Amino acid sequence: MIRHTVVFRLKHKSGSQEEASFLAAAKTLATIPGVRKFEVLQQISPMSQFKFGLSMEFSGQPAYDGYNIHPLHVAFVQGRWKPEVEDYLEIDYIPVHSARG
Repeated sequence: MIRHTVVFRLKHKSGSQEEASFLAAAKTLATIPGVRKFEVLQQISPMSQFKFGLSMEFSGQPAYDGYNIHPLHVAFVQGRWKPEVEDYLEIDYIPVHSARG
């Protein structure tokens, strides 16, 4: 199992239509084959500069690789993510018992 997470800050004003549109578009990523437990999250800790997060799981590396090259994901990254995200941090996890090395 791989848990793919990303926290981010948008270029848009908080509460704006542009912000809402981006978050709605992000939800389409849940339709990509292999994506499980997809969530769009709002970050609430005052210790972080990031405002939102995306979290999803994959059964393994082949499913994650398929997601990364899927046309819907590629289009989202090129058409929405790159132009609209100001800063982000991506972290991919596997359970400790599955960790290599």
